[in-house]
Amino acid sequence: MRLAAFIRSNTPQIVCEWERFARTLTPAADSMSPLALRDHIQEILDFITHDIEAAQTETEQIEKSHGKKDQNETPSAAETHASLRHAGGFNMDQMVAEYRALRASVIKLWDAQLNDITRKDILDLTRFNEAIDQALVESIYQYSEQLDHSRDLFLGILSHDLRSPLATMHMSAELALKIGTEQMNERQVMLISQITDCSDRAMSMVNYLLDLTQARLGSGIPIIRKPMDMAFVSKQLVDEMRTSYPERIFNLDITGNTEGEWDKPRMGQIFSNLLGNAIQYSFRDSPITVAVTGRESEVILSVHNEGQPISPASLHRIFESLIRVEDSKNPQTITNLGLGLFITKEIVEAHKGTIGVTSSEKQGTEFTIHLPRSLSHVSIPTKDTSHLALVGT
Repeated sequence: MRLAAFIRSNTPQIVCEWERFARTLTPAADSMSPLALRDHIQEILDFITHDIEAAQTETEQIEKSHGKKDQNETPSAAETHASLRHAGGFNMDQMVAEYRALRASVIKLWDAQLNDITRKDILDLTRFNEAIDQALVESIYQYSEQLDHSRDLFLGILSHDLRSPLATMHMSAELALKIGTEQMNERQVMLISQITDCSDRAMSMVNYLLDLTQARLGSGIPIIRKPMDMAFVSKQLVDEMRTSYPERIFNLDITGNTEGEWDKPRMGQIFSNLLGNAIQYSFRDSPITVAVTGRESEVILSVHNEGQPISPASLHRIFESLIRVEDSKNPQTITNLGLGLFITKEIVEAHKGTIGVTSSEKQGTEFTIHLPRSLSHVSIPTKDTSHLALVGT
C-alpha cells in the first residue's frame, strides 16, 4: 500500500497516537480535553497525504526545502495548530516534539506492514518527510509570530502602566527641590536630585518601549508634520550635548535651505539617539560631527564619529529592535536596551525617508538620513547597497 493511502486507512490509530503523546506534554495538557489535544491533526494529515500525492517539480522541491510556501490569506492547519498550542500554554519545544512523534509513529506503523521496499516507497517516504517539515516550519513561524505579539502587548501594557507612577515620582522630587532646599542638607539635596535624574531616564526608557510596541504591533511611529527648520533643532540638540558632555568636541555644519515639514519632537529624538550613540561608541578625544545639508527636495542629516568600527555582522542588523552593539572598550558591558536605532529608523520611515550607516577603521562611523521636505517631495530613491546598510522607503 502506498504511504498516502496507508495514512488514510490508519488515520484513527495515528490520531490516537498523537493524542496519547500530547497528553504527556505537561503541565499544559493536564486540563485539556481529548478534542483539544487532537486539535488540527486530522487536517494536518490531510495536508500531508495531499502533498505526497501532488505532482512536484524539482524547483518546487527546492523551494519547499527552503521553507517557502504558497501565499494564502487563509491560515493553514499547521499555522492554526501553532496558534492554539501557544494559547494553550505549550512551549515551542513541546509543539516541535509533536511533529517528531507524528513522524516516528507513522513510519513505525508503515514499516510494520512493508515486505519489500521499492523505489516508490522511498519516494513516498521522501515526500512524507518534506510534508512534515513544511508543516513544522509553518507551525514554528506562526508560533514565533504569536510569541512576538504577546511580548509586544506585554511591553506595551507594562510601559503604559509605568508612566503614571514614574511621572508622579519625578514631579514629587522636583517639587521637593523647589520648596525644601533651605531645610535640607547637601546630601539630602543630592539624593533627591538623583531621584529626579533616575526617573527621567526611566521615563525615557518607558517612552522608548511604547514607541517600540507601537511600531511592532503594526501602527507605526505616529508623527505630526508641521513647518520647521532642521537647523534650529540640530543647534538645540548639539548645545544640549555640549552642556551634558563638556569634555567632548561637537562640530556642527549647516548648509543650504533646511526648512521643511516634519515632526519637530521626533526630529529631536533622532538627533538625541544618534548623538548618544556616537558618544558611547567613539574615542573620547575625537570630535563628533553633525551635518545638516539642504538639497532641492530633501534635507540630509549625518552624524559622524571615530571609534572601533561596527562589525559587518552587526552592521546589517543594527536597526533591528533589541539588538545591542557591545561597548568596544569593554566587550562585556552593554549599556542600553538597543532600541534607539530601531526607533530612529521607524521615525525616518514614517517621514518616508531613508537611513543608512557606513563604518570602517579609516573612515569612522557615519549615520546618514535623507528626509523629503514634505509629502509632495516623496519619491522612491535609488539605493546603492554595495557599501551601505540602507533602511527605508
